[in-house]
Amino acid sequence: MEVKDKIIIVTGGALGIGRALCRRFAIEGARAIIVADINEAGAKAVAEEIKGKAVVCDVRREEDIKQLVAVTEEAFGTVDIFCSNAGILAIGGVEVDNDTWQRIWEINVMSHVYAARAVIPVMVKKGGGIFMITASAAGLLSQIGSAPYSVTKHAAVGLAESISIAYHEQGVQVFALCPQAVETEMTKQGGGVAAVDGLMTPEELAAAVIDGFKQERFLILPHAEVKDYMQRKTADYDRWLNGMRRLQARFIQGEPLKK
Repeated sequence: MEVKDKIIIVTGGALGIGRALCRRFAIEGARAIIVADINEAGAKAVAEEIKGKAVVCDVRREEDIKQLVAVTEEAFGTVDIFCSNAGILAIGGVEVDNDTWQRIWEINVMSHVYAARAVIPVMVKKGGGIFMITASAAGLLSQIGSAPYSVTKHAAVGLAESISIAYHEQGVQVFALCPQAVETEMTKQGGGVAAVDGLMTPEELAAAVIDGFKQERFLILPHAEVKDYMQRKTADYDRWLNGMRRLQARFIQGEPLKK
């Protein structure tokens, strides 16, 4: 699907990946771009830059997402593309406190559920559309140093799969965006193990999304290496786990990470 002339919602649009997506969609000739974010000033700044519409939205609140879709329909008639992009990182393992687990679950998983509930019926009614979840390579592999991130991104990929299975025949094209490390606020400290193949700029990632839409493949993998890692994982799970343990040991010891 082409982005030109489409009406697009991007959550988490004020910064990082979301901001880059909004900018790239504008370059591609989108008819309208709705920049949704809890960061009102950031959303307004991006919207002003690209001549879009800013909407304050806390993705943890289902009512906010329902209102986001309703406002878009009222202003532009429909929604062609919904990029459910907002996400956060939490460092640590199972010892991370319950409030943090709950918060990352609500943002990294439930926000996508709320978005799907709100917009999929709109797309089905009009005969099609695109629904993209920004997951992560951590949702296909794992995230050393962050169990909450890995768990929630796995859930996000699983949700995208389920929506694709359920609604593909009704014209809804679903994508799971699964990059490794991208230069954002989340990776200011260097990206950790996820940066083993290098940090990608948000602009490079946005270009990969455009290509992914055109190719119409479920998984959008801006870092091509991720496909090889997935194949190694499924070919011999125990061997892959041993390799990840060695990688974790190197990461903890502070040794330089190499491919």
